[in-house]
Amino acid sequence: MRAASYDRRVTIEQKTVTPDPDYGTPAITWTPFATRIAAQVQDTLPSKSESVQQGIRIAAKPARVRIRYLSGVSSDMRVVVHGLTDRVMQITGGPAELGRREGIEIVCEEYSTQGNP
Repeated sequence: MRAASYDRRVTIEQKTVTPDPDYGTPAITWTPFATRIAAQVQDTLPSKSESVQQGIRIAAKPARVRIRYLSGVSSDMRVVVHGLTDRVMQITGGPAELGRREGIEIVCEEYSTQGNP
C-alpha cells in the first residue's frame, strides 16, 4: 500500500440519543469518538447529485476520507473535517480496512440546501 499524505485533521463523532426531559421525545446529540486525527480527504468529482425534495434543492458533496486504522468506527457516525470552516459529513459507506490494519477508508457526503426559487 502506498503511503498516504495525512494532511488534514478530522473528528469522528457518534450519535447519542437521550429522552428530552420536557417532552419525552428523543434528543439527538453528537459526542466525540476520536478528535483531531490525521486524515486524507479527497472530494469526489462533481456529478449531477442534486435533487429537489419538498421544494428544497439538496446538493450532496461526496468525499473519501482515509485515516490510520481505528477500531470501532461505524456507518452511524459522522466526520467533521476541520479547516477554515468545519465540514460536517455523514458516513455513507465503509469503513473499509486498508492493508492489514494500516488504515481505514470511509465514504462521506456533505449536504447543502437552499430554497427552490
